[in-house]
Amino acid sequence: MAKIRHIAIRSEDTEATARFFVEVFGLELVQRRGHGPIDLTDGDVNITVLPMNLGGDGGREIRPGVEHIGFSVADEAEEAERKERLEAAGARELNPVHLGDVYYESKYLCAPGLVIDVGHWRGGSPVERPKATAAKAKK
Repeated sequence: MAKIRHIAIRSEDTEATARFFVEVFGLELVQRRGHGPIDLTDGDVNITVLPMNLGGDGGREIRPGVEHIGFSVADEAEEAERKERLEAAGARELNPVHLGDVYYESKYLCAPGLVIDVGHWRGGSPVERPKATAAKAKK
């Protein structure tokens, strides 16, 4: 099973938006990236606040609000399975992102215009494959 790992939000004022989540919901600052994004966490799921001037995906219009939802998977086999499922559902891959062994994601544009990314983030709680039930094991 995939786990929601992060939600990326576009904002006209990243500092004010991050401050809102910290003050109102008690999220913790993870990092301020040099090119503008601010990463926050509740310990399980991250919120990334993206500035409006940072490039978009696949030529889509950049506007305030939810930019994309990121899912983490257990391993490369599950990532390949999710890619097949996404493409079978009509999604198209936008841009894989490789940042060494710390982080990897592939973004997909899905109907109705939602961007989903699937990948791995070191430091997040692990994603485990469901264990086979007794009924499945007998088959």
